Amino acid sequence: MPTLHDLHDAGQSVWLDFIRRDMLEDGQLATLVTDGLRGMTSNPTIFQKAIAGTDLYDAAIADADGDAKAVFESLAIDDIRAAADALRPVYDASDAADGYVSLEVSPSLAYDTEGTITDAKRLWSRVDRPGLMIKVPAADEGIPAIEELIAGGINVNATLMFSLDDYEAVAMAYVRGAERAEHPERLASVASFFVSRVDTKVDAALEKEGSPGALALRGTIAVANAKLAYQRYREIFEGEPFATGRRRGTAPQRPLWASTSTKNPTYPDLLYVDELVGANTVNTMPPATLDAFRDHGTIDPNALSEGVDEARARIEALAGFGVDFDAITTELQTEGVASFSASYDDLLTAIDAELARP
Repeated sequence: MPTLHDLHDAGQSVWLDFIRRDMLEDGQLATLVTDGLRGMTSNPTIFQKAIAGTDLYDAAIADADGDAKAVFESLAIDDIRAAADALRPVYDASDAADGYVSLEVSPSLAYDTEGTITDAKRLWSRVDRPGLMIKVPAADEGIPAIEELIAGGINVNATLMFSLDDYEAVAMAYVRGAERAEHPERLASVASFFVSRVDTKVDAALEKEGSPGALALRGTIAVANAKLAYQRYREIFEGEPFATGRRRGTAPQRPLWASTSTKNPTYPDLLYVDELVGANTVNTMPPATLDAFRDHGTIDPNALSEGVDEARARIEALAGFGVDFDAITTELQTEGVASFSASYDDLLTAIDAELARP
């Protein structure tokens, strides 16, 4: 059976797309770190399920001061600090290449550049851990925020990317920010490129068209899109755009494959893991996908670099079937922001209810 260490030997770090207080307190995370886990990611939906969906936080909420937003932030920061501390051996042993945990700015700020910068700086200061990454959505308003935060020495996980345009905008924001940074050798960043949601929405459009050629593309576009993003990563970070960064000792901003659990039950459960192995990448897996990989995953170190021309042809073929891929990826980002905002609102409502208990 493959191990997380085997995948790291092939060039890819595995991060866990999950956080919950019990795993921080009962040794689960420590065991995963020993087994080769190299980081963690969180988002408002993960916290909503952890805090509102369990009783693990009820006692802490009952003892807390402040409104629901302040209470949530306190709970989240406690968890993020605990995770960062558990991952600190990875951070130290990897010379700060891994060992990170991500905390997202308020989703209400996704379209507010200055608000994002202010909130990110505040969270960075409050958490006070070198293994923190601040998550910033890659909406148009988030791009200058990412550049400014990187220039200020704050680690960034740029999230909610679905298109090559999204990816290039984020990558170049990192390049520009790193060139302005006082200590570029200390910077770390990932570009979270979402995968499975692409197939879900594109498949629906292909099924609506219904021709054999359209149906043959189902379940192939998300991986093709990721392969093209990886090629652009190599062009930027191994090429001229990042020449100054390499000269100044700056680490490249690695692509991170997000939304890697398979949504369509007829597809292989590791479609977005086995097909996306490549050097200098991260795959953030939810627990079930992580377990599946350790049970029956396969590792091809060159998976991302193979079939690139075919991947490009598949993306280009969509227009011939009336599928507007640009419109779909734009819609996916908008829906992603809205989904995280809804989770955040539901979470605050649940905390308010808990605070109101006698």
